[in-house]
Amino acid sequence: MTAPLLQSYVAGRWYTAPDEGTPIADAVTGETVVRISSTGLDVPAMLDHARTVGGPALRELTFHQRAGLLKQLGLRLVAAKDEFYALSRRTGATDRDSAVDVDGGFGTVLSYASKGRRELPDDTVVLDGAVEPLGRGGTFVGQHLYMPLHGVAVQVNAFNFPVWGFLEKLAPAFLAGVPTIVKPASQTAYLTEAVVREIVGSGLLPEGSLQLLAGSATGLLDGLAGQDLVFFTGSAATARKLRSSPAVVANSVRFNAEADSLNCSVLGPDATPDTPEFDLFVEQLVTEMTVKAGQKCTAIRRAFVPRDLVDDVVEATRDRLAEVVVGAPDAEGVRMGALASLDQREEVLRALKALRGVAELVVGDPEHFEVVGADRDRGAFLPPMLLRCDDPAAAEPHDVEAFGPVSTVLPYDGVAQAVELAARGQGSLVGSVVTHDREFAREFVLGAAHAHGRILVLDRDDAGENTGHGSPLPVLVHGGPGRAGGGEELGGIRGVLHHMQRTAVQASPDMLTAIGGRWVAGAERHDDGVHPFRKSLAELRIGDSVTVGPRTVTLEDIEHFAEFTGDTFYAHMDEEAARANPLFGGRVAHGYLLVSFAAGLFVDPAPGPVLANYGVDDLRFLTPVKPGEELTVTLTCKQISPRGGADHGEVRWDAVLVNAEGKPVATYDVLTMVAKTWPPASAPS
Repeated sequence: MTAPLLQSYVAGRWYTAPDEGTPIADAVTGETVVRISSTGLDVPAMLDHARTVGGPALRELTFHQRAGLLKQLGLRLVAAKDEFYALSRRTGATDRDSAVDVDGGFGTVLSYASKGRRELPDDTVVLDGAVEPLGRGGTFVGQHLYMPLHGVAVQVNAFNFPVWGFLEKLAPAFLAGVPTIVKPASQTAYLTEAVVREIVGSGLLPEGSLQLLAGSATGLLDGLAGQDLVFFTGSAATARKLRSSPAVVANSVRFNAEADSLNCSVLGPDATPDTPEFDLFVEQLVTEMTVKAGQKCTAIRRAFVPRDLVDDVVEATRDRLAEVVVGAPDAEGVRMGALASLDQREEVLRALKALRGVAELVVGDPEHFEVVGADRDRGAFLPPMLLRCDDPAAAEPHDVEAFGPVSTVLPYDGVAQAVELAARGQGSLVGSVVTHDREFAREFVLGAAHAHGRILVLDRDDAGENTGHGSPLPVLVHGGPGRAGGGEELGGIRGVLHHMQRTAVQASPDMLTAIGGRWVAGAERHDDGVHPFRKSLAELRIGDSVTVGPRTVTLEDIEHFAEFTGDTFYAHMDEEAARANPLFGGRVAHGYLLVSFAAGLFVDPAPGPVLANYGVDDLRFLTPVKPGEELTVTLTCKQISPRGGADHGEVRWDAVLVNAEGKPVATYDVLTMVAKTWPPASAPS
């Protein structure tokens, strides 16, 4: 029976190439899983569909609406994961491997859904940083803002993570409002296609927001323009080639590369065999060698160990690796599956040969090892292999990467040399240091940070919650300098902003308020005689304001607050000592007393649409207040953020407390929960 031809999803329909295609083999059995071809595929139509259909549809949605769709999508994919696990086994992945790829991908989608709801506004624009005054009179100000690019995010992905690899790029692009074209590596594209087919079938995402190109990507980069982006994962050599594509160069296309790198882990000198850190180091090394059969861009390729501990580490690692069973992912007891292909196995063996020129193979033999539940020659199997190189200055361990279950133990003498050796990787995605010595950890991390995108510090205290050396997290940046590609993905909302254009807007406060949807100091305030706390979200408007006061601060107020709270700091209670303080020149009121008085002035106490105060932001005390001074407060509606699906939303209020001379005493933002309507629609009659 002829294997099926993998389809692409192009401009709203599934496309099948007219030719036979190239066979893609099962990594375990060698049988053909699918055939793949993009012959006849209309690449310009894909780009046009993304820009003219997908982009406009996404940009009509707010961040919260996009986040809501991502949440629904993530939950739908989680419910279907058994199907993807079964297919993942054909790539050589064990269920442990699939948890990293499949569950990791779905978890990233859900993480971005949560981030979008919690950290982005229910709007289509992101305001960046504080408003900058540009003139003395306050009538000319500046504000940076982000808006989505009007292009398409093109993914060119590696074979090792066919699910996580495209979802970790799709989620931030979708949240930003930018459509995506996914080009998976052919060897494992059938798993990517299965997930894309589930997404398309769900009908959750706007048409044009996701397309799939299965097969050759010839011509894809040639059609890119200045609003487009490329996100590449793979080898540094391929990254250089794609980055220099004529259209990418001519149109200054944003190009983000995440390349394989020679990551390291360092054992601290305190971590002797009788410490928890020693065991953690060995356990982590074995894990990184065997998960995904070592086919991870974040795997540990270089293990730096204090010279006097090398023998201990090699023996302990040998013992742990002896327990690793290699074989078919569904066979009982198997902990490490196959590499993705026979070609990949040959590439690892070529790299291993180069490394063995300067290092001794101390664990594992590629010619003699047992495979459980599969034919060793038909499947792309290798055993985990550990090398020992006693000369840390040798070039090969710092230049040659065997992208498989291979790592090299090298000695170091002192933290300075550990830092130097780590940096010889020429830029890494991740490094780790396993130590309980805080001085050593600080010196290594600060010394090596320039050459790493992420550094894990592992010890007995964080081991229980540690997510692992090789596991990128959606909330932290993933990428690295130099050889690692020079790019950056994920990092929470940072990953969203990569898909957006930051623009500096210069205008009057009123105009900037209208553009950004957030009240700016100096803009108009509106006092219609109705206290803003009596208005629901349906009635409240940006700029609605109330000014109340004055209230006199007395010495009795200060002393009572001190006694009641226990805050008897000398500046409030000792006239002579306070007078000697150059900042005060006498007794002053507590800052928190002033904020409490301000609340007493502006709060409307009766039940109403303001449901709760949940905090203050950016509180600053600017001018000391002495007994006998009068205070007035102005409260202005600064920003309104409805919560989709809830009967309330969030309102941010600008609060300014001034003295009788009009000098600001305190400034801050008050955060409240406000009902969408009042009385609530569900209120009893």
